[in-house]
Amino acid sequence: MPENVKKERSMILQKEMIGNLFKELGNVKQTGKKVVYTFVPGNLSELIRSFDMLPVYPEINALQSGMRKKSDAYIREAEKWGHSEDVCTYVKCDIGMMLKGNIGPTGEKVPDPDLLLLSYTGCFTFLKWFENLEKLYPGVPVALIHTPYQENGEITAEMTEYMVKQLKNDVIPKMEQVSGQKFDPEKLKTILQHSADIEDLIVKIFDTTKNVPSPIDAYFAGVYYIGPINIGFRGTPEATEYYKELYSEILERVRLGLGPVTPEGEMEEERYRLVVEGPPNWTSFREFWKLFYDMGAVIVASSYTRVGGVYKNGFRHDPDRLLESLSEYCMGCYTNMNLPQRVEMLAKEIKDYKADGFLVNSIKSCNSFSAGQLLIMRTLEDRMGIPVGFIESDLVDPRYFSYSNIKNRLESFFQMLEQRKLINV
Repeated sequence: MPENVKKERSMILQKEMIGNLFKELGNVKQTGKKVVYTFVPGNLSELIRSFDMLPVYPEINALQSGMRKKSDAYIREAEKWGHSEDVCTYVKCDIGMMLKGNIGPTGEKVPDPDLLLLSYTGCFTFLKWFENLEKLYPGVPVALIHTPYQENGEITAEMTEYMVKQLKNDVIPKMEQVSGQKFDPEKLKTILQHSADIEDLIVKIFDTTKNVPSPIDAYFAGVYYIGPINIGFRGTPEATEYYKELYSEILERVRLGLGPVTPEGEMEEERYRLVVEGPPNWTSFREFWKLFYDMGAVIVASSYTRVGGVYKNGFRHDPDRLLESLSEYCMGCYTNMNLPQRVEMLAKEIKDYKADGFLVNSIKSCNSFSAGQLLIMRTLEDRMGIPVGFIESDLVDPRYFSYSNIKNRLESFFQMLEQRKLINV
């Protein structure tokens, strides 16, 4: 988080949690704990935790590498290995990092996996990513779940039953084999109750942007807020404590009428309220954010902060429906929703959070997000009568972040918003 801003207790708690996780990962040879490589969308972190195993998320390692300016070298290493420029840069960064020793964000080596778990296949890239992980770690057991796509905009009982069968017949037996523990439904039930509590809190946190001024930025700061639930802490008492503390701090900002905290301190004036579609750029994250807060633009809702769960739509992990709940979570990912569902969700947020404009950040190498974004943008423009903007960057490849091009497009977009405000005065 911002370096020259006083750290709130929630920031300290998050730093401690993540630091302890990487310390645990660094000590697995001594403790004997098993390690599961998996992905954020549709993750089964509660099930992993119920077997006392530790999760590793390759795309989290990739974005951390991007923020630490290390992704360029990793990507080039993967391209030497044969990956083309068009391959998802998360994949190339992750594989390049593994080829160069798999040193994690804390400077310690990330341990090799004991299990490869792919619980969401809505992104075809994940399948190819897993094929490469299998080559890098031959002999490691693989558990793969086929997740049905929400083609008709709903999760049916048949779809859930299909998922539960895979959990019972493939995933849980492999977890029992790798961990040496039997599946414990009561332990998972306790973990899922924590998950539901956390999901209640995260919805309340992001709902505070209905206030004017918004006390938080739901995109640039939002990626920090979703960090613990996306790095394997959803379902833990530590994460429950973190989100309670964060919510309390944000409510205090609402009480005081304060706007978001930026890397340069308090935002003095909220001029524009935006809803943003698509992931951020990680290699120039600070510079990217500054383009917005210098103009007084606050993101009051974003699709990217739903990448690990669309809790605002009402989903909660249910301790009384263990495997069914895990299955429905996997199928409820934002990128597993069809385009009409995404449009409806974004339209509701534009209305509920009184947004002045809608902006797409299209990621060159991420088809899961980028496919259909122009359709989403034009549909929302026609339906909501709202100014829309479109910029392009990439996740972790600095070659595809053009500061001047993005700045020019954003300035034009903000001029549109300003003219609209003058007309409506």
